[in-house]
Amino acid sequence: MSQHLSPPPTPNRLSTLVSKERELSWHIASNLFVSFKYAWAGISYSFQTQRNFRIHVAVCAFAIGLSLFLHLEAVEISIIAITSGLVLTLELVNTAIESLVDLTVKQTYHDLAKVAKDCAAGAVLVSAWVSLLVAATLLAPRLVALIMTAL
Repeated sequence: MSQHLSPPPTPNRLSTLVSKERELSWHIASNLFVSFKYAWAGISYSFQTQRNFRIHVAVCAFAIGLSLFLHLEAVEISIIAITSGLVLTLELVNTAIESLVDLTVKQTYHDLAKVAKDCAAGAVLVSAWVSLLVAATLLAPRLVALIMTAL
């Protein structure tokens, strides 16, 4: 079975692919500050609209705060921060995927839309479990020792 591949865009053909409304879309982030502004807008949107993102931020702050309180080594705190950051990152990606799927299927149901959303949510869940396991492994010995000395 042969596949038909379209030729790469040439300068003449590119103008027909890019409509007049989108012709400046390649230049939206004109500088680094604007790029950071758009990135912060995504984080802000997720924090304002996604309950799970807010929960993950709170748990992340608690884990890092507890790490500092228990005087974990810098590398241990870094590992907790990295795994927590991964959870937050995947939650942002999950929000983006859900929004894109919703935009695509509108108000209709589609099996593949469900698969995309479920897999994205599953990625967040797996990263949260791993982050919890890492934090528990690093925090539990110090926490148990603190409790034992208090008793």
